[in-house]
Amino acid sequence: MHARDLSARLSELLRREHESMADFLVALADFDRRHLWRDLGHANLFSFLHRDLGLSKGAAFYRKTAAELVQRCPEVIEPLRDGRLCFTSVVELAKVLTPENRDEVLPRFFHRSKREAREVVAELKPVEAPPRREVVTAVRSPAPSAAATVVELPVAATDATVPAQPPESAAPGGWPAEHLDANSPRVAAHAPSSREARGESVEPLSADLRRLHFNVSRRFLAKLAAARDALSHSHPCASTEEILEVGLDLLLARSAKRKGLVQKPLAERRPSKPEHIPAEVKRAVWIRDGGRCQYPLDSGGICGSTYQLEFDHRKAQALGGPPTIKNIRLLCRAHNQRAAREAFGDALMDRYTRRSNGELLDSAPTARTGTQPPGAVKKKRSG
Repeated sequence: MHARDLSARLSELLRREHESMADFLVALADFDRRHLWRDLGHANLFSFLHRDLGLSKGAAFYRKTAAELVQRCPEVIEPLRDGRLCFTSVVELAKVLTPENRDEVLPRFFHRSKREAREVVAELKPVEAPPRREVVTAVRSPAPSAAATVVELPVAATDATVPAQPPESAAPGGWPAEHLDANSPRVAAHAPSSREARGESVEPLSADLRRLHFNVSRRFLAKLAAARDALSHSHPCASTEEILEVGLDLLLARSAKRKGLVQKPLAERRPSKPEHIPAEVKRAVWIRDGGRCQYPLDSGGICGSTYQLEFDHRKAQALGGPPTIKNIRLLCRAHNQRAAREAFGDALMDRYTRRSNGELLDSAPTARTGTQPPGAVKKKRSG
């Protein structure tokens, strides 16, 4: 079975899953409305779902909440049936949805993950007087060298996809304003801006405030203290958030400089290597592509990821592709490697994969430069 046939089959199965879940919730809402769980000896609907239907406590809680929401606002059924409303976001939706605000609020939860739904709830129903504090607590660590510490601090909500110093033509989210029209390539819904960090917890408090919770080492705390001293003149009594933000601004400014996104670019030097991509080309490509992967999806639109972006030759450099604005595009690493396989074939590229110990077997051409294999350490990145 080909990929397109299997994709169509999966799409049909997913549609059935959505419809079955919607039908189940409608029946469950009616079951709860009539309190039929009492006839079976249960004290409430949750007990029936957990004890009689054998659902886990978490699954029973989700379905109980959804059934109660269906009774209050039957309008949620159709979005659940057609997949616009994710089942995992129902618990968050139930916190703010009322018959009075359903027309305005319900669409804001369409195609939202549970985490994204929590952010919408924080905007609609912010935490009253959220505490602004920093908490440092020692925790046990299995590795003595790690010496992990839990740091909890409030931070302002930001859009991580926007460059530190976007060009004047850039629109919010990094897209150039001149390309935001009906003819623009459609970005996949909720394309990933970055890989999720492990061991971090972000709790929305309001539209502009988040609580960030993560583990750090003693080494990190020592560097934090040294940074606070280093900034004591320009930022006296700086909070941890202010110190980290200064460091992040420097990192993003350096990244923008590497991409050529500077206000006064230097005159371009003559390329020293044939695979060299001129800075003005990188700058123009980055602005044109909006800092997002341009790999086309079979379902329409583009990948849109902003993680591990690399400059790719549409026609491989090894095949004579020039480093021009027209021939260069942005691809994430995964799609850059896929483009290399499309250009040179799986048989050739499979000869240049890494062993489990990280040893590189040989050097292979890629679609981007024609000199380095996919994932090679020396491969230049855009960010």
